[in-house]
Amino acid sequence: MDLRPELLPPPVSRQRLGELCAEVMRIAELLETGPELAIEAIAAFNEMSGHGYVALDFAEYDASRSREEFAREAARPARPVVPDITRDKLVEIVRRLLTAGPESDWYLCLLEANIRHPRVSDLVFHPSDDLQDASAEQIVDEALKYRPVAPCPPG
Repeated sequence: MDLRPELLPPPVSRQRLGELCAEVMRIAELLETGPELAIEAIAAFNEMSGHGYVALDFAEYDASRSREEFAREAARPARPVVPDITRDKLVEIVRRLLTAGPESDWYLCLLEANIRHPRVSDLVFHPSDDLQDASAEQIVDEALKYRPVAPCPPG
């Protein structure tokens, strides 16, 4: 199934990727040599990227991904909410996640931004016994069943 353009990973130019990679490395080095300067650099990075990274993201990014993957994530929207996303499109997003392709991070971010279930990624990657070997359709249906519980009014 094809996805419309706003559901596809936005392209990131090589120049932008290079700039962000350099800034990620600079911040990681600042954390080692001058943590007080790193706080300002992280705030500026977050302001520029629209993300909410913390020092640990820069200090330990290389434990789970490359600097280029981190930079690509930072170059893309933090919460890509698509107001009229359909169940069928969500199913296709989960299918793409299950194939573990190179753009999985984007599709996970897209899924988390467009489904209210607080642990939708667990439904995909760490399913309960009743969702073991579930289809993409079953995962989306389970996620869409979630309804947040409203807090009790005071008094």
